[in-house]
Formats: sequence, structure tokens, C-alpha cells
Amino acid sequence: MIGELYEHALAGRAHPEIEHADGTRTPLPVADWLRARPGDTSLVERCSGPTLDVGSGPGRLTKALAERGIPALGIDVTPYAVDVARSAGALTLVRDVFGQVPGSGRWNTVLLADGNIGIGGDPIALLRRVTELLGPLGKALVEVQAPGSPLRLEKVRLRSAGKIGAWFPWAYVGADQINELATVAGFAAAESWTEHGRWFISLRTPRCANSPRGDSGRD
Repeated sequence: MIGELYEHALAGRAHPEIEHADGTRTPLPVADWLRARPGDTSLVERCSGPTLDVGSGPGRLTKALAERGIPALGIDVTPYAVDVARSAGALTLVRDVFGQVPGSGRWNTVLLADGNIGIGGDPIALLRRVTELLGPLGKALVEVQAPGSPLRLEKVRLRSAGKIGAWFPWAYVGADQINELATVAGFAAAESWTEHGRWFISLRTPRCANSPRGDSGRD
């Protein structure tokens, strides 16, 4: 679990960095999660039907979906993040994506934005779980890193002003690797796009990708 330092960052009481297994550090981009980001609209517009926002954090995308009239539920393992999302008007629950999730097998769209393909440190296991959550004509919308980024499966932790969190597994998946990982998990790529320096891909089960009927979504 990402831990207390993440909650303090959401509350503006800390500015932690992500420490990687090799000792390098990168900023935790909390500001990106608290308000609308360039590129969000391109993602939200591709959602159709009941949508599950996995790792919804403070709920900006869950809220944006609801404002467009799309039934949306956010799930996150951090109670404070869920409280923030609810205060903003987003429907969210404290849930682990690998645990019991409402509507399992009936979601039309599952979102893995803001690098949440990294949850659990095993992208194939996560994508296989997403196939269980989706309905027969469902799709997953996944944000990945830019082409040329290496696939990294590692443990990371947060640190700030002498405070250090526990290690937890995380993955970093680039646009060059997602197709192969998705295929192993039982998906086929339907569309990829880039917007404001962000990279996204739409994934469907082979049955959906080959269907002439498709659904009412854009991709």
C-alpha cells in the first residue's frame, strides 16, 4: 500500500519523492491527480456505459465522468484519497482491485489512468483481473509511458523530509510493451493515441475487437 506519506501529500502536508530500487528518485506527481490535466478529456470522451476508475485517488476522473452523465465508480485502497474524492462529489469506495469489486463482470469501461497499470507490480495479472471485471463488450483504457520507456517491474517507496515509507511493488509500462502484455492477458489493442505528451491505449477482448457491431464508444 502506498501509505501515510501519500495521504500527507494529498493533504498538502508533504512533498514526497518516489524512491526506486536502484536508488534514483522522482517526484510524486500529486498535483496532477488533484485537478484536471491536459489529455483527460481525450480519455473521458472514450468512456461509454458504466465505468470503473481503478486507483481513482482523489477522484478527478470519476467526477469528470459523472459530470458527462456516465455512471462511474472509483475504487482506491487509500481511505483518505476516497474521502477527498467523495468531498469533491465523486462516487468512490475503498476497494482493492484484486478483491471484491461491485459490478464485477458487468463494467463497460475500466480506466487505468495516471500510470495505474503499475498497480501490484504485475501488469499481466492486473490486466487479467480487468478482463474479469469487464462485461462481454467491455474495454480497458490504459495510460502508459512514452515509446522508448523500458518495462520496469520493481519495488518502490515514498520518502520525504526524513520519513520513509514501506516498499511496495509497482510497474512502469511503455507504449512499446503494452501490446505484448495485453495479448498475454487476453486483450487485443483497438486504438492508441497521444495527447499533451501523454500516451493511451484502448484494449478489448479478441471477441470485441473482431465484432462488426462494436459498441457506442468512440474507438
